[in-house]
Formats: sequence, C-alpha cells, structure tokens
Amino acid sequence: MTDALTDDVLRARAREPELFSIVYRAYAAQVLGYLTARGVEDPEAAMQEVFLAVLPRLEAVTGGVAGLRTFVFSVAHARIVDDHRRRRRAPVELPFEPDLDGREGSSAEDEVMERISPLELQDLLSVLPDEQREVLTLRLIAGLTIEQSAEVMGKSSGAVKQLQRRALIRLREQSAVKEYVAP
Repeated sequence: MTDALTDDVLRARAREPELFSIVYRAYAAQVLGYLTARGVEDPEAAMQEVFLAVLPRLEAVTGGVAGLRTFVFSVAHARIVDDHRRRRRAPVELPFEPDLDGREGSSAEDEVMERISPLELQDLLSVLPDEQREVLTLRLIAGLTIEQSAEVMGKSSGAVKQLQRRALIRLREQSAVKEYVAP
C-alpha cells in the first residue's frame, strides 16, 4: 500500500468495493499469519471475521496507511482474545477411549441370565412356538446377533426381529398371568 492512502481518501472511497479488495489483499496474509502464530483455533475463519469487522468501519480510520494497519491488527488482536476466552470457558474435549472407561453396566439380558436356572429358562421357553423359542435360544443363550440368527434359521433379519419381539411379548404376558394367578 502506498502512503497516498490518506484519511481523506479512506473516507471518500470507504464504500467502494475496490478499496476493500486492496485492503484485503494487502493485509490478509499477514493477518492470517498473526492469527495462526497466536494459536487461534480456526485462523481462516477468524481472518474472515477480522475483515468483516474492518469493512464497515473504514470511514472512521485515521492515520493513513499506518493507521489502517494498526486498525486491522487491533481487530485481529481482539479476535485472538475472543478465541482464547471462548476456549478457556469451553470444557476440554478428550477423545473417548473405551479401554480407560471404568463404567460397566450389565444389560437386562445379562442380569436375567444370571438369575435364572437352565431349568427355569427351559420351562419359560416351553410356552413359545418352535420358531420363537429358536430365536430366543439363539439370541439369548448362544449370544448370536440378529443377522447371525437369521442366517442360522434361513430367515431375513426382519423376520427374526419380529419373532423375537413376539416371543418377548408372549413371555411378558405369560409372566403377568402367573403373577395374577399366584396365591
């Protein structure tokens, strides 16, 4: 930029797109480097914010080229401060590492399997039609996935899901009847 860019020229040409283009080309690389060197999280986005803040205020700049440069870097510095404050207030984001996660909760399925004896399980399953009993046996006792169970039974995954759902509903209903009839 030349020193010919005086306060009067800045005020007169402040609304002209070509002045903004000149200012952007003159300082964008330097501002980006400044933001990057100061550890801004997203320096490109911060640089865009700097120039979006500078554009509407070009008329108010005084001091010619030196004043404009000072103004641009003052805005950039303010964006750096904003970025550092925002990151200090935000919680620290750590990657999830399953091996270090000490929380373990057993599933309802695991708890039922621990509490029920094989004879009780056989008794429960005996009230189900053959296909429903087969699905629950494969899923709960053998520990197969829906897809694996479907492959063993020669059915689609959707059919296995439906059989499992119907079997669980029937067992729930059977359990409710026993509780109602029980002395």
